[in-house]
Amino acid sequence: MTTSKSTGLALAGGMAALCLVGGAVPVNGLLGAYPVLSAQAIRYAIGALALLGWLLWRGGLPRVTGRDVLALVALAVTGMVGFNVAIIEGQRYAEPGFVAAIIGGSPLVIALVVPLALGRRPRLTAVLGAGLVFAGVLVISGGGRWSLPGLGLALLAMLGEAGFTLFAVGVVRRIGGIATSAYACVIAAVGSALLSMLVSDNPWPAPTAVEWTALVVLGLLVTAVAFGLYYRCVSVVGPERSGVLAGLIPVSGLVVSVLLGAQPLTLTSAAGALTVAAGCALGQRAQLFSGRRAPSSARPEPRPAVRA
Repeated sequence: MTTSKSTGLALAGGMAALCLVGGAVPVNGLLGAYPVLSAQAIRYAIGALALLGWLLWRGGLPRVTGRDVLALVALAVTGMVGFNVAIIEGQRYAEPGFVAAIIGGSPLVIALVVPLALGRRPRLTAVLGAGLVFAGVLVISGGGRWSLPGLGLALLAMLGEAGFTLFAVGVVRRIGGIATSAYACVIAAVGSALLSMLVSDNPWPAPTAVEWTALVVLGLLVTAVAFGLYYRCVSVVGPERSGVLAGLIPVSGLVVSVLLGAQPLTLTSAAGALTVAAGCALGQRAQLFSGRRAPSSARPEPRPAVRA
């Protein structure tokens, strides 16, 4: 059983994680001249080393089963490498606002798919909250021009964003959020490096000082810290309630852009941010029109029973 205190801390950590991801948009911009897949490989490698070091310091590495490996590969391919590639390529055929708007539908996918996979009805509050988040993201992003390839790639990015949560559920329950993040980062780093060498003529140029700074920030904060916090949230409150929080990514991106003077704060964007906040709050309610709490399918993050 999780206490209200641990649930609150897990939710706060999940919110902080997604705000870190959204606020890192300017940092990603510092890597515009560096090969994309190589940058992802270095970022995930830094994150993997930090997370593996933490696990070893805490006692050891949890062993994984064949089922866990398959889930981790699916997570890395769809929710990490595939997600980033789909976003980057998608913006060649559609405006960034349109891609962001489509990705905003990922909480709805999670709210519908998770309960159906578990043989129960979707929670009304989760679906309504995810719908509000989607609407808020549409308002913030503003949509934009798109073509058929852009739509297809944006949908793949949305599915990748959903897969980042969906494929992790079982693994997080068995080995914990930190280990899940660490192993997924190892797979993503290796996969990105191999792909980069296949598609790029010069995959490993020496990063500049600015690029190294960006890679370290992305590797430590946006990967190691954010992934660990988010999967801790998934393990405590469940994937549906965690998935709704994805709407905070464009909101935090908007806040950082306004603070840096990159864009003004308009009434429309403020209304979109408030709509996302309302959706996130509604998605955390156990039941609608009831004072009783619905039983949670989430479990606390376990301590690894077997050490390698």
